[in-house]
Amino acid sequence: MEYDELDKEESFAELFAASQLKSERIAPGSQIKAKVLHITNEWVFLDVGQKGEGVLDRKEVQNENGELLLKAGDTVSAWFIGSRKGELTFTTKIGGAAAGDRSIIEEAWQTGIPIECLISKEVNGGFEININSALRGFCPYSLIALRRVSEPSSFIGKRLPFKIVEYAENGRNIILSHRAILEEELQKEKETLKESLKPGITVNGVVTSLQKFGAFVKVGAVEGLLPISEISWTKVNNIADILSVGEEVSVIVKTVDWENDKFSFSLKDTMPDPWEKVEELFPEGSSHVGKVVKLATFGAFVTLSERVDGLLHISKLGNGKRIAHPKEVLKEGEEVEVIVDGIDKGNRRISLSLAESQRAAREAEDDMAAFRNAVETAPKTMGTFADLLKKK
Repeated sequence: MEYDELDKEESFAELFAASQLKSERIAPGSQIKAKVLHITNEWVFLDVGQKGEGVLDRKEVQNENGELLLKAGDTVSAWFIGSRKGELTFTTKIGGAAAGDRSIIEEAWQTGIPIECLISKEVNGGFEININSALRGFCPYSLIALRRVSEPSSFIGKRLPFKIVEYAENGRNIILSHRAILEEELQKEKETLKESLKPGITVNGVVTSLQKFGAFVKVGAVEGLLPISEISWTKVNNIADILSVGEEVSVIVKTVDWENDKFSFSLKDTMPDPWEKVEELFPEGSSHVGKVVKLATFGAFVTLSERVDGLLHISKLGNGKRIAHPKEVLKEGEEVEVIVDGIDKGNRRISLSLAESQRAAREAEDDMAAFRNAVETAPKTMGTFADLLKKK
């Protein structure tokens, strides 16, 4: 039997490539990281750790304007499709003409290779996905993103990579997931972060949400809690007064728990600790003017300086009279003159009392209020204005 010389060469090349793949235990669908050797007008040649080279369609690594997104020497992550005509063929995603081959789509499902598809429209419960001119798939809302989508219509017309999570009825029932791609990317980023994200280091992050108990901050691929107690050295009543969603912040890593995916950060630790010199700035017996920032049943918190608060206990607010709540005497935002009675640096507490001038002014206000009340409520038969004064 005679053989065509070209067929002989291709058969030998395919056998050789197959033997190499077998020795390295690379199967279709295997993902590898390969170094770019050189790029031609059609192909990207890869060093895949074999005696032969791998090839990747140039179109997969260029943008809409035809500009290359990588160069010789760069590393690219790709999936092995198979050996065709003696070449080890790889892809970063199945798309374009390859997506028209039903057998390749089925292979993508079996091997987990992503395919690039067009999101054509919304349907009941999700999106209709155009895989090619003949094949349609379905992506539920829950599988299009990592979090709940507020505006599904924003995805219409986009081309995104998907993984096939279900392939049935010879391609008539195909379920796809873009979320699976995002989760894989997120996991890769986390693996990289494990080497660098350690307690005590300063990192940059973005505020993603505000809660009563703190704020959530995204640092790279992880999201952690910035507790309200770690936002400022002073008491924080309304987090929105200090932070906003989308704001970039520098925080210090407090705790790292990779097993439970829990992380915590501190904003106040990036600021100088005002309590280091509190005894010099606010010695016992000194008087200061502060602002009432919070009223509680047991007293009033007064800000003496940035990040330093003191407490006016309720027992020191009634001018000798017993009061039920500090709001009977003070209001939030009011400025008051106070005396430092004591400092507990270890527990970060300063006890305060009203200054004599402040106390005298409040006594005068109380007397005037009592007098006005007596005038307004006294019967006309009680006597003259002078008689009322004497009675007072």
